[in-house]
Amino acid sequence: MKTVKHANQCIWFNESLLNEPVERCFDPEFWQQNQRVIGSAQGRGTTWFVQTDRLPAALRHYRRGGLFGKLVKDQYWFQSWEKTRSFQEYQLLEHLAAQGVNVPKPIAARAVRSGLVYRADILSEKIANARDLVDILQQAPLSPEVYQAIGAQIRRMHQAQVNHTDLNIHNILLDDQQRVWIIDFDKCYQQSGDGWKASNWARLKRSFLKEQTKRGIHWQESDWQALIADAC
Repeated sequence: MKTVKHANQCIWFNESLLNEPVERCFDPEFWQQNQRVIGSAQGRGTTWFVQTDRLPAALRHYRRGGLFGKLVKDQYWFQSWEKTRSFQEYQLLEHLAAQGVNVPKPIAARAVRSGLVYRADILSEKIANARDLVDILQQAPLSPEVYQAIGAQIRRMHQAQVNHTDLNIHNILLDDQQRVWIIDFDKCYQQSGDGWKASNWARLKRSFLKEQTKRGIHWQESDWQALIADAC
């Protein structure tokens, strides 16, 4: 990881994954002007999917959610560069990849300070030919072997002592090779001990149940048993 600091901003990036000017890579207009936008997705804001020289990537600006997010959309209290959300997510993705967890490669992250607050962005790998479990399970059920593979990835994440505070089936992907990927590590963190891991599993099960009611996904209790059999 290389670090570039200016008066009011700090950028962290992987030189081996980025040929483009790092100062421009967080600007959607840069990608649009070079006709390298390959898609987008709407959430709290727009996530832009772009084609870098090395790999497809997802560009995301950090935005707040909830009621407070309606008042303060994208500003966070500045304590230090290392405590910014962009730096912490970048570092967490590097840690997880080193531990053998299938996560997007972090390419670049930025924090821009303005007085007591900062704004942030992250550019990370877009997993090729992958869909989330909600999309897949709306079409057809998954085999017990796939559920076991999902459980194995979560177990690896937990062995790396990472608490995924928003573990749900929107944040678990399958690619066209049936490989399992875990995404969206904003506000997640490393945590010692084991007691917190049960809450990750419980949150994930609630997500299956919610989408079964909301979207009619192909899922049943025996699928959950297959998932946790390899994870416990």
